[in-house]
Amino acid sequence: MTEAAGPVHESPARPVSPEEYTREDDRLLQDGVLAARTAVLSGGALSVGVSQREDSACIQRARKMGIPVVRRSTGGLGLWHAPGDVVWSIVLPRAHPLVGHDFSRAYARLGLGVVRFLAARNVQAKWQPPVGGPGEYCLLSGAGSVLAVNGRAAGGAAQHLTRQALLHHGVLPYRVDHSRLSDLFDLSAELADRTLTSLDELTHGAPAPELATQLRLALASVIGES
Repeated sequence: MTEAAGPVHESPARPVSPEEYTREDDRLLQDGVLAARTAVLSGGALSVGVSQREDSACIQRARKMGIPVVRRSTGGLGLWHAPGDVVWSIVLPRAHPLVGHDFSRAYARLGLGVVRFLAARNVQAKWQPPVGGPGEYCLLSGAGSVLAVNGRAAGGAAQHLTRQALLHHGVLPYRVDHSRLSDLFDLSAELADRTLTSLDELTHGAPAPELATQLRLALASVIGES
């Protein structure tokens, strides 16, 4: 990925795999330099938080189906990363004013760029506790907050703090993948439709690369003005 002037990392010209995106997040966190980036995912994977047990149901199901499992350095439960999903990350040096002592609960502050990005498309979103649901699907059953639009989850985020920096990253699913949500998390189509939404629905089919570029600029604006 090519770094532009200032804290902006250009969105890659090609989609990237969930594994590649996660590795780059880890590298940027290790560098500890102010950064904002986004990408469109090229393939599918089950993404799980650093503390999720290897014998958890969603991991075992993914292994049986030959689905790649990507373990994040951040917290949270399982997420299905589908081709076309938009992922985003910010890295903040430890002394950056957005970090603070309450970073683990500061989804509204750290995720302000995502809210502004959607607001520019006349979509009113806010960070709130998960709506609640069975199983291990992070956007319904996890701790912390999810990005919600009219009470339905549109995305989620998680953090990893080191001595040098904070990584705060998240995902905005492009579509609600009923098949994989059922396969991995035993989530019914009725519950998914009632509790989840997607970029495709919210933006009336705007292309994912276009959305990723606009989101990156919104993220960079927030971390640069603080």
